[in-house]
Amino acid sequence: MASILMKFGLLLFVFSLIFYPSDSAVSSIDLGSESIKVAVVNLKPGQSPISIAINEMSKRKSPALVSFQSGTRLIGEEAAGLVARYPNKVFSQIRDIIGKPYKYTKRLTDSLYLPFDIVEDSRGAAGFKTDDNVTVFSVEELLAMLLAYASNLAEFHSKVQVKDTVISVPPFFGQAERRAVLQAAQLAGINVLSLINEHSGAALQYGIDKNFSNESKHVIFYDMGSSNTYAALVYFSSYNAKEYGKTVSVNQFQVKDVRWDPELGGQNMELRLVEYFADEFNKQVGDGVDVRNYPKAMAKLKKQVKRTKEILSANTAAPISVESLYDDRDFRSTITREKFEELCGDLWEKSLLPVKELLKHSGLKMADIYAVELIGGATRVPKLQAKLQEFLGRKELDKHLDSDEAIVLGAALHAANLSDGIKLNRKLGMVDGSPYGFVIELDGPDLLKDESSRQVLVPRMKKLPSKMYRSVVHNKDFEVSLAYENDLLPPGVDVPTFAQYAVSGLTDTSEKYSTRNLSSPIKATLHFSLSRSGILYFDRADAVIEISEWVDVPKKNVSVENSTIASSNATVEDSGNTSEGKNDTSIPENGGADDTSNPSTEEQGAPEPATEKKLKKRTFRIPLKIIEKTVGPGVPLSKEYFAEAKSKLEALDKKDAERRRTAELKNNLEGYIYATKEKFETSNELEQVCTSKEREAFNEKLDEVQDWLYMDGEDASATEFQERLDMLKAIGDPIFFRLKELTARPQAVETVRKYLLDLQTIIQNWETKKPWVPKERIQEVKSESDKFKIWLNEKEAEQKKNSASSPPVFTSEDVYSKAFNIQEKVTSIDKIPKPKPKIEKPVNESASSKEDEKSSDSTTDKSSTKGDESVKDSESPASESAESESESQPELNEHDEL
Repeated sequence: MASILMKFGLLLFVFSLIFYPSDSAVSSIDLGSESIKVAVVNLKPGQSPISIAINEMSKRKSPALVSFQSGTRLIGEEAAGLVARYPNKVFSQIRDIIGKPYKYTKRLTDSLYLPFDIVEDSRGAAGFKTDDNVTVFSVEELLAMLLAYASNLAEFHSKVQVKDTVISVPPFFGQAERRAVLQAAQLAGINVLSLINEHSGAALQYGIDKNFSNESKHVIFYDMGSSNTYAALVYFSSYNAKEYGKTVSVNQFQVKDVRWDPELGGQNMELRLVEYFADEFNKQVGDGVDVRNYPKAMAKLKKQVKRTKEILSANTAAPISVESLYDDRDFRSTITREKFEELCGDLWEKSLLPVKELLKHSGLKMADIYAVELIGGATRVPKLQAKLQEFLGRKELDKHLDSDEAIVLGAALHAANLSDGIKLNRKLGMVDGSPYGFVIELDGPDLLKDESSRQVLVPRMKKLPSKMYRSVVHNKDFEVSLAYENDLLPPGVDVPTFAQYAVSGLTDTSEKYSTRNLSSPIKATLHFSLSRSGILYFDRADAVIEISEWVDVPKKNVSVENSTIASSNATVEDSGNTSEGKNDTSIPENGGADDTSNPSTEEQGAPEPATEKKLKKRTFRIPLKIIEKTVGPGVPLSKEYFAEAKSKLEALDKKDAERRRTAELKNNLEGYIYATKEKFETSNELEQVCTSKEREAFNEKLDEVQDWLYMDGEDASATEFQERLDMLKAIGDPIFFRLKELTARPQAVETVRKYLLDLQTIIQNWETKKPWVPKERIQEVKSESDKFKIWLNEKEAEQKKNSASSPPVFTSEDVYSKAFNIQEKVTSIDKIPKPKPKIEKPVNESASSKEDEKSSDSTTDKSSTKGDESVKDSESPASESAESESESQPELNEHDEL
C-alpha cells in the first residue's frame, strides 16, 4: 500500500512543482586576444556561487572570432572552423585593435599574416569589409558581437537574464581603448559595472581565500598571454574594522606598480616557428615559391604551428604535418625544443624587462617578494620559466592560480562586490591605481604658458576611483587638453593628447560682472573624475565670482540705556566661499553699493536702529559650457552611427536566431525520420497497433520527406521544416500513442486495482480505529471506489472487443486521473485530527463553595458582604472561562479542518 501511495504522491508532486530560479546573477568577461572566457556569480541553490560558463562545444573558453560567410554571421567555435578555408573572412585580434589608429591595425594584421580587407574610417580608425565588399563594420561593432555572445553564454549557464558584468582589460589599455570597450558593451546591450585591470582580477582570486592579518606580503603577478606581457607588484595586508559590534580583520590589497610590453607574447614565439617552417617549405618546393604570399597556406601553417609549440612545452621534440599546404603539396617536418629556444633567443631577455622595471622603480629586492605568481598561457613554455627562475634566484615559481581562469574568476568576485543583488561571505578590499599619469594643459587668449597652464592632474598609480579639480584665474574662454604624462603612451599612440575641450561662457560672465564690487579676480574651476574603470572624465566647469556687499545684520549687545546713543560703527566681514557646487546667479546689479548712509548724520536723540551694516563676501558659481573637440581614433561613435550600428546588430541577432531555429527544426525533422524508420524495423509490436496498409503509407511519406530534405530542403525555411514535421507527426503520433498504451494501460489498471484492494483496508481502519471520522465522508469514498470499479470493468470489456490498431476505448491517463480523485479524498480524511478530550467541571467543589458564601453573607455586615461579592465575582468568570474553552475545543478543531 505504501508503494502505491508513494507513486501517486510523487506524480502529483511532479505535476505541481514550480521552479523559482534565482534572479540575482552577474557575470565577468575575460577579453583576450585569441579567446574569451566567461564566469557567472549566481546564488541559485545547488550551484557553485562562481562558475565558468561553457560554450556550445562544452569548452571553458571560446575563440574570439567573428566571421561573415555568404551573408551568415558566425561567432566563436562556429567561426573557428572557417579560419583555414576563408582566412580573409574570419576576423581576429579584435581586442588588440580596439581604439587603435588605422596604421597600427594595418601593421599588426600584416605582421600576423591576416589578410583582412581593412579600410580607414572618418575617425582614422580601422573598418572591416565583409564578404559582400559593401558592408563595413567598426571594431566597436565586432567587439559588441563578441560581448553579446559572451553574455548569451552567461545567461544560458545561469538560466536567468544577466545584464550586469565586469570586463577585464590589460593594464596598458589607454583612454581610447577603455572608452571603446564600454561603447561596444553598450551596443551589445550589456550594463558594465566596471572595467577591471587583469592583474587586479588575478590578485582578487589569489587573496580571496588567504589571511594576511599576521603578515603583509608583496606578490608579483607575471602574465604572458598570446600578444602581451606585464608584471604587477601587489601588496597584501589587513586592517581592523567593526562588524556587528565586533572587531574583525579585513584583508585587502593595493596595486603598487605595473609594467608591461604590449607587443610581446606567445604569438611572437609562434611567428618565429612560422618563419622557420615557411623557409623550409620554400626550399622543398623551389622555383622561387614563397608560401607567405598565399593566405590560405599561411592560415594552415599557423594553425599547425600552434599545436607544435604546445607539444614542445611538454616534449623535447615535436612534429609538424600540414596536408596540401600549397599546390596540393603536403608539408612534414620536425623541430627540437633546443632549436625552438634558439629561434626565440632575443625574446627571453625581453620577457624579463617588465620584472626588472618593477623592481627598479619599487626599490624592493627579491628577498622582499613573497611570491611570483605565473598566469597566462605562454608562461607554460619551459625556457621562459627557466629564465625567470634564473633572474629571480628562485628554485621554483608560484603556480597556485589557474593560468587560464584566474583573471575571469577574480573579475567575477569584483562583479559580486559591486552588485546590489549578490552577497558573498568572503570579502577582499581592492585598491587599484591608474596605469597612466595624466596632465591638464590650458590654452586661450591672454593665458600665459607657465606652470599653472600645464599641471599634473592625475599622478601615475593614483587610486581608482578619484575626484579632482583645478582652478584658473582667467576672464576669457579657453581650451582644455588632457594628455598622458611623460613618454609612457598606450600602444599605437604617437601623440600624448587624448582629449580636447572648449570651455565657453567665461568671457560673457566676466563682461557682465566685471564692473561689480569684486573682492577677487574672476576664476574658473574645472572638475574631473577618474572612474573605477580607469577613464578620466571632464565633469563640469564653473565660473567663480566673489563680490563684497553691505548687508544689515542684528546689532550685538543693544540695551535700553544706550538705545538713544548714535553709533557710526560699520564693520567689514569676510564670510568666505560658499560651499562648492552652489549655483546662484542672483547677483545684485549694483554690487551691494546702495544703502550706505552713515547713521551718525542723523539727529541726536533719535532711537538707535537694532541693526548695523557689515561688509560680507559672497561667492557665486555659474556653470560654463563644455564642448568636446577631440579628434582621431579615440573619438566615440557618433549618435547617428551608434543608432545605425545598433539597428544592424539587432538585425544580425534576429537573423542568427532564425538560422539557429531553422537548423534545430531541420535536425528535429531528420531525427524524427530516422528514429521512426528504426522503430518500424526493430519493433514487432508496431504490427499490433497499425495495419500493413498504414505502415506502407507512412513509410512512403517518410521517404518522400527524406528525399525533399536532402535535395530541395537544403535552403528551406524554418516554417517549411516545421510544416513537414507536423505532417509526419499527424500520421505517426496516433500510431506511437497506441503503441505506448499497449503496455501503459494494462500496467495502470494493475496498479490501480492493487490500490483499490488496499483501500478496503484503509476504510476498515477508519471505521475501527478512527471513530471521529464522519461516516458520510467514509461512505463517499466507498461510493467513489465502487463506481470506479464498475467503470474499470466496463472499459476493460469494451477494450477487449476493440482492435489494437483502433483508437483505445480508454487510456492510462484516464485510469490515473480517476484514481487521483479518490486518493485526494483519502488524503483529506487521513488529515482529520483526533479531537481533544473534554474537561469535566468538578461539581462537589462548586456546591460547597456556594454553601460557604451563603453562611458568610448571613454573619457579616454590608461592607464585608460587598467585599465577599467582589471576590466571588472575580473568581467565578475564571472557572466559567475554563469550562467554556474546554467544551468548545473539539468544535474549533473540526471547524479548522473543514
